[in-house]
Amino acid sequence: MEQNMQPENRGYVINEYDVLKKVILCSPQYMTIRDVINETQKHFKDEGIHIEVALEQHNEFVNTLKNYEVEVILLPYHKKYPEQVFTRDIGFTLGQTIFVADMASDVRKGEENVLKQWLEDEGISYYNLIGDQIEGGDVVIDQDTIYVGLSNRTNQQAADHLQGLLPNFEVKAVPFKAEYLHLDCVFNVVSPKVALIYRPALTEEDINLFSSRYDLIDVSEEEQFTLGTNVLCIGYKRILSLPVNKGVNEQLRSKGFEVIEVDITEIIKSGGSFRCCTLPILREKSGH
Repeated sequence: MEQNMQPENRGYVINEYDVLKKVILCSPQYMTIRDVINETQKHFKDEGIHIEVALEQHNEFVNTLKNYEVEVILLPYHKKYPEQVFTRDIGFTLGQTIFVADMASDVRKGEENVLKQWLEDEGISYYNLIGDQIEGGDVVIDQDTIYVGLSNRTNQQAADHLQGLLPNFEVKAVPFKAEYLHLDCVFNVVSPKVALIYRPALTEEDINLFSSRYDLIDVSEEEQFTLGTNVLCIGYKRILSLPVNKGVNEQLRSKGFEVIEVDITEIIKSGGSFRCCTLPILREKSGH
Protein backbone atom coordinates (compact mmCIF):
# COMPACT_ATOMS: atom_id res chain seq x y z
CA MET A 1 0.00 0.00 0.00
CA GLU A 2 1.58 3.25 -1.10
CA GLN A 3 2.00 6.13 1.32
CA ASN A 4 0.16 9.18 0.00
CA MET A 5 -1.59 12.24 1.33
CA GLN A 6 -5.25 11.72 1.94
CA PRO A 7 -8.07 14.26 1.58
CA GLU A 8 -8.62 16.14 4.83
CA ASN A 9 -11.47 13.99 6.13
CA ARG A 10 -9.85 10.66 5.31
CA GLY A 11 -7.83 8.46 7.62
CA TYR A 12 -4.37 7.08 7.07
CA VAL A 13 -2.27 5.14 9.57
CA ILE A 14 0.50 2.72 8.69
CA ASN A 15 2.42 2.48 11.99
CA GLU A 16 2.47 3.55 15.63
CA TYR A 17 5.08 6.33 15.34
CA ASP A 18 4.51 8.68 12.38
CA VAL A 19 3.37 12.24 13.18
CA LEU A 20 -0.08 12.12 14.73
CA LYS A 21 -2.39 14.63 13.01
CA LYS A 22 -5.90 13.53 13.95
CA VAL A 23 -7.10 11.35 16.84
CA ILE A 24 -10.38 10.35 18.48
CA LEU A 25 -10.82 10.54 22.27
CA CYS A 26 -13.79 10.54 24.63
CA SER A 27 -14.15 12.29 27.97
CA PRO A 28 -14.41 10.00 31.05
CA GLN A 29 -17.60 11.76 32.15
CA TYR A 30 -19.37 8.55 33.19
CA MET A 31 -16.32 6.42 33.86
CA THR A 32 -16.89 3.85 36.56
CA ILE A 33 -15.87 0.30 37.39
CA ARG A 34 -19.34 -1.16 36.93
CA ASP A 35 -18.43 -4.73 35.99
CA VAL A 36 -14.86 -5.79 36.74
CA ILE A 37 -13.44 -6.76 33.35
CA ASN A 38 -9.68 -6.78 33.97
CA GLU A 39 -7.06 -7.28 36.68
CA THR A 40 -6.41 -3.56 37.21
CA GLN A 41 -10.09 -2.89 37.83
CA LYS A 42 -10.16 -5.75 40.33
CA HIS A 43 -7.42 -3.98 42.27
CA PHE A 44 -9.25 -0.62 42.30
CA LYS A 45 -12.83 -1.90 42.56
CA ASP A 46 -13.32 -0.79 46.17
CA GLU A 47 -11.41 2.47 45.81
CA GLY A 48 -13.35 3.49 42.70
CA ILE A 49 -12.63 6.33 40.31
CA HIS A 50 -12.72 10.00 41.25
CA ILE A 51 -14.52 11.47 38.23
CA GLU A 52 -13.50 15.10 38.82
CA VAL A 53 -9.82 14.08 38.93
CA ALA A 54 -10.21 11.84 35.86
CA LEU A 55 -11.86 14.69 33.92
CA GLU A 56 -9.13 17.14 34.92
CA GLN A 57 -6.39 14.70 33.89
CA HIS A 58 -8.09 13.84 30.61
CA ASN A 59 -8.44 17.55 29.86
CA GLU A 60 -4.71 18.05 30.42
CA PHE A 61 -4.05 15.09 28.10
CA VAL A 62 -6.26 16.65 25.36
CA ASN A 63 -4.57 20.05 25.77
CA THR A 64 -1.13 18.46 25.57
CA LEU A 65 -2.05 16.82 22.25
CA LYS A 66 -3.41 20.13 20.94
CA ASN A 67 -0.21 21.90 22.00
CA TYR A 68 1.65 19.51 19.69
CA GLU A 69 -0.72 20.41 16.84
CA VAL A 70 -2.77 17.22 17.00
CA GLU A 71 -6.43 17.64 16.03
CA VAL A 72 -8.51 16.03 18.79
CA ILE A 73 -12.02 14.75 18.08
CA LEU A 74 -14.10 14.11 21.20
CA LEU A 75 -16.88 11.55 20.76
CA PRO A 76 -20.15 12.18 22.64
CA TYR A 77 -20.25 10.28 25.94
CA HIS A 78 -23.17 8.26 27.28
CA LYS A 79 -23.99 7.11 30.79
CA LYS A 80 -24.63 3.54 29.64
CA TYR A 81 -21.00 3.21 28.40
CA PRO A 82 -18.66 3.58 31.43
CA GLU A 83 -15.57 2.50 29.44
CA GLN A 84 -15.91 4.98 26.56
CA VAL A 85 -12.71 6.81 27.49
CA PHE A 86 -10.83 3.87 25.91
CA THR A 87 -11.49 4.77 22.29
CA ARG A 88 -8.63 2.60 20.99
CA ASP A 89 -10.69 -0.54 21.41
CA ILE A 90 -13.69 0.46 19.30
CA GLY A 91 -11.67 0.37 16.11
CA PHE A 92 -8.35 0.92 14.39
CA THR A 93 -7.10 2.68 11.27
CA LEU A 94 -5.03 0.60 8.90
CA GLY A 95 -3.82 2.20 5.71
CA GLN A 96 -6.81 4.14 4.38
CA THR A 97 -9.44 1.99 6.10
CA ILE A 98 -11.02 2.62 9.48
CA PHE A 99 -12.07 -0.74 10.88
CA VAL A 100 -14.85 -0.71 13.47
CA ALA A 101 -14.55 -3.46 16.09
CA ASP A 102 -17.05 -5.96 17.38
CA MET A 103 -16.77 -5.49 21.16
CA ALA A 104 -16.36 -8.65 23.23
CA SER A 105 -17.39 -7.40 26.66
CA ASP A 106 -21.10 -6.80 27.35
CA VAL A 107 -20.37 -3.58 29.26
CA ARG A 108 -18.78 -2.17 26.08
CA LYS A 109 -21.22 -3.35 23.41
CA GLY A 110 -22.77 -0.35 21.69
CA GLU A 111 -19.76 1.95 22.00
CA GLU A 112 -18.93 1.18 18.38
CA ASN A 113 -22.27 2.68 17.29
CA VAL A 114 -21.18 6.09 18.63
CA LEU A 115 -18.05 5.88 16.47
CA LYS A 116 -20.02 4.74 13.41
CA GLN A 117 -22.41 7.67 13.82
CA TRP A 118 -19.51 10.13 13.90
CA LEU A 119 -17.88 8.53 10.84
CA GLU A 120 -21.16 8.65 8.94
CA ASP A 121 -21.73 12.30 9.92
CA GLU A 122 -18.25 13.12 8.65
CA GLY A 123 -18.74 11.15 5.43
CA ILE A 124 -15.88 8.79 6.29
CA SER A 125 -16.24 5.20 5.08
CA TYR A 126 -15.42 2.31 7.39
CA TYR A 127 -15.35 -1.47 7.49
CA ASN A 128 -17.33 -3.14 10.27
CA LEU A 129 -15.67 -6.34 11.52
CA ILE A 130 -18.93 -7.99 12.59
CA GLY A 131 -18.92 -11.54 13.87
CA ASP A 132 -15.26 -11.75 14.84
CA GLN A 133 -14.18 -10.56 18.24
CA ILE A 134 -11.46 -7.97 17.86
CA GLU A 135 -10.54 -4.82 19.78
CA GLY A 136 -8.06 -2.14 18.75
CA GLY A 137 -5.92 -2.58 21.85
CA ASP A 138 -4.86 -5.94 20.40
CA VAL A 139 -3.79 -4.44 17.06
CA VAL A 140 -0.25 -3.05 16.81
CA ILE A 141 0.78 -1.89 13.33
CA ASP A 142 4.28 -1.54 11.93
CA GLN A 143 4.36 -0.85 8.19
CA ASP A 144 3.49 -4.14 6.43
CA THR A 145 3.22 -6.16 9.64
CA ILE A 146 0.11 -6.19 11.81
CA TYR A 147 0.53 -7.80 15.22
CA VAL A 148 -2.79 -9.09 16.51
CA GLY A 149 -2.91 -10.13 20.16
CA LEU A 150 -5.01 -13.20 20.89
CA SER A 151 -6.82 -12.58 24.16
CA ASN A 152 -10.24 -12.77 25.77
CA ARG A 153 -11.14 -9.83 23.51
CA THR A 154 -9.67 -10.86 20.16
CA ASN A 155 -9.83 -14.27 18.51
CA GLN A 156 -7.92 -16.16 15.82
CA GLN A 157 -10.88 -15.89 13.43
CA ALA A 158 -10.55 -12.09 13.53
CA ALA A 159 -6.83 -12.33 12.73
CA ASP A 160 -7.60 -14.70 9.83
CA HIS A 161 -10.38 -12.40 8.60
CA LEU A 162 -7.99 -9.44 8.67
CA GLN A 163 -5.34 -11.41 6.76
CA GLY A 164 -7.93 -12.29 4.11
CA LEU A 165 -8.89 -8.63 3.73
CA LEU A 166 -5.26 -7.45 3.64
CA PRO A 167 -3.21 -9.79 1.44
CA ASN A 168 -0.35 -7.25 1.16
CA PHE A 169 0.21 -7.28 4.93
CA GLU A 170 1.55 -9.97 7.21
CA VAL A 171 -0.94 -10.49 10.04
CA LYS A 172 1.03 -12.01 12.90
CA ALA A 173 -1.10 -13.52 15.68
CA VAL A 174 0.50 -13.02 19.12
CA PRO A 175 -0.95 -15.11 21.94
CA PHE A 176 -0.39 -13.71 25.42
CA LYS A 177 -1.64 -14.27 28.96
CA ALA A 178 -5.24 -13.05 28.98
CA GLU A 179 -4.98 -11.44 32.43
CA TYR A 180 -3.09 -8.58 30.74
CA LEU A 181 -6.20 -7.57 28.77
CA HIS A 182 -4.76 -6.27 25.48
CA LEU A 183 -1.54 -6.73 23.51
CA ASP A 184 -0.67 -3.03 23.95
CA CYS A 185 -0.47 -3.62 27.71
CA VAL A 186 2.52 -5.96 27.17
CA PHE A 187 4.01 -4.95 23.79
CA ASN A 188 4.14 -1.67 21.87
CA VAL A 189 6.20 -0.42 18.93
CA VAL A 190 7.47 3.15 19.41
CA SER A 191 9.79 3.60 16.41
CA PRO A 192 10.95 1.54 13.42
CA LYS A 193 13.67 0.08 15.63
CA VAL A 194 12.42 0.25 19.25
CA ALA A 195 9.62 -1.56 21.08
CA LEU A 196 8.49 -1.89 24.70
CA ILE A 197 7.92 -5.37 26.07
CA TYR A 198 6.77 -7.18 29.19
CA ARG A 199 8.25 -10.63 28.61
CA PRO A 200 6.39 -12.73 31.23
CA ALA A 201 3.12 -12.27 29.31
CA LEU A 202 4.45 -13.56 25.99
CA THR A 203 5.68 -16.82 24.45
CA GLU A 204 9.39 -17.47 23.99
CA GLU A 205 8.82 -17.76 20.24
CA ASP A 206 7.33 -14.26 20.00
CA ILE A 207 9.95 -12.76 22.34
CA ASN A 208 12.62 -14.13 19.96
CA LEU A 209 10.77 -12.70 16.97
CA PHE A 210 10.48 -9.26 18.57
CA SER A 211 14.16 -9.41 19.62
CA SER A 212 15.15 -10.01 15.99
CA ARG A 213 13.12 -7.02 14.78
CA TYR A 214 13.50 -4.41 17.55
CA ASP A 215 15.77 -3.04 20.22
CA LEU A 216 13.57 -4.06 23.17
CA ILE A 217 12.97 -1.95 26.27
CA ASP A 218 11.99 -4.25 29.13
CA VAL A 219 9.16 -3.10 31.36
CA SER A 220 9.25 -4.25 34.99
CA GLU A 221 6.34 -6.03 36.66
CA GLU A 222 5.67 -2.92 38.74
CA GLU A 223 5.59 -0.62 35.70
CA GLN A 224 3.55 -3.08 33.67
CA PHE A 225 0.88 -2.74 36.34
CA THR A 226 0.98 1.04 35.83
CA LEU A 227 0.80 0.34 32.07
CA GLY A 228 4.37 1.30 31.18
CA THR A 229 4.03 -0.23 27.70
CA ASN A 230 0.82 1.70 26.95
CA VAL A 231 2.48 4.90 25.79
CA LEU A 232 1.48 7.01 22.78
CA CYS A 233 3.98 8.13 20.16
CA ILE A 234 2.98 11.37 18.42
CA GLY A 235 5.87 11.52 15.94
CA TYR A 236 9.40 13.02 15.92
CA LYS A 237 10.32 10.49 18.66
CA ARG A 238 7.95 12.21 21.10
CA ILE A 239 6.13 9.92 23.51
CA LEU A 240 3.38 10.54 26.05
CA SER A 241 4.02 8.53 29.21
CA LEU A 242 3.05 8.52 32.88
CA PRO A 243 5.39 10.26 35.36
CA VAL A 244 5.20 7.19 37.68
CA ASN A 245 6.86 4.94 35.07
CA LYS A 246 10.33 6.24 35.80
CA GLY A 247 12.19 3.17 34.54
CA VAL A 248 10.44 3.16 31.16
CA ASN A 249 10.86 6.92 30.76
CA GLU A 250 14.56 6.79 31.61
CA GLN A 251 15.15 4.00 29.06
CA LEU A 252 13.19 5.87 26.37
CA ARG A 253 15.18 9.05 26.98
CA SER A 254 18.45 7.10 26.81
CA LYS A 255 17.42 6.01 23.30
CA GLY A 256 16.81 9.57 22.15
CA PHE A 257 13.07 9.90 22.74
CA GLU A 258 11.46 13.04 24.11
CA VAL A 259 9.19 11.83 26.91
CA ILE A 260 6.21 14.08 27.60
CA GLU A 261 4.93 13.24 31.08
CA VAL A 262 1.21 13.64 31.70
CA ASP A 263 -0.48 12.29 34.82
CA ILE A 264 -3.58 10.22 33.99
CA THR A 265 -3.26 7.82 36.94
CA GLU A 266 -6.96 8.16 37.79
CA ILE A 267 -7.89 6.86 34.34
CA ILE A 268 -5.47 3.92 34.43
CA LYS A 269 -7.37 2.51 37.42
CA SER A 270 -9.79 1.15 34.82
CA GLY A 271 -7.01 -0.67 32.97
CA GLY A 272 -5.88 1.61 30.14
CA SER A 273 -3.41 4.44 29.56
CA PHE A 274 -2.44 6.78 26.70
CA ARG A 275 -2.64 4.29 23.85
CA CYS A 276 -5.94 2.88 25.12
CA CYS A 277 -7.44 6.38 25.29
CA THR A 278 -6.64 7.31 21.68
CA LEU A 279 -7.85 6.15 18.27
CA PRO A 280 -5.50 7.65 15.68
CA ILE A 281 -7.11 8.22 12.30
CA LEU A 282 -4.39 10.23 10.56
CA ARG A 283 -0.61 10.08 10.82
CA GLU A 284 1.85 11.70 8.42
CA LYS A 285 5.30 10.51 7.45
CA SER A 286 8.26 12.16 9.17
CA GLY A 287 11.74 11.55 10.37
CA HIS A 288 11.62 9.26 13.41
